[in-house]
Amino acid sequence: MSRFAASVVVVSALAFVAPTAVSRLLSQSPQSSVSGKECAIKGNVSISTGEHIYHVPGQKDYRSTIIRPEYGERWFCSEADARAAGWRKAGR
Repeated sequence: MSRFAASVVVVSALAFVAPTAVSRLLSQSPQSSVSGKECAIKGNVSISTGEHIYHVPGQKDYRSTIIRPEYGERWFCSEADARAAGWRKAGR
């Protein structure tokens, strides 16, 4: 295989895998807002109901909740921001 062909294969593989890996890494750690403040509230979309629910640190399911932006899930910097966007607080 020529050097050019090998380069194309490597770059193509990275282009395919990298966005998913970056998305997973970002979904696992609190996000920073433009102001530099840590945003630690997880906005999760319920698989069973499609309901938009947010989890705050310390709640039962907070640590196990994974944010997947491709499913419309996101981070919030305050409960007020989450409520203003139409999300409700998790019950547990």
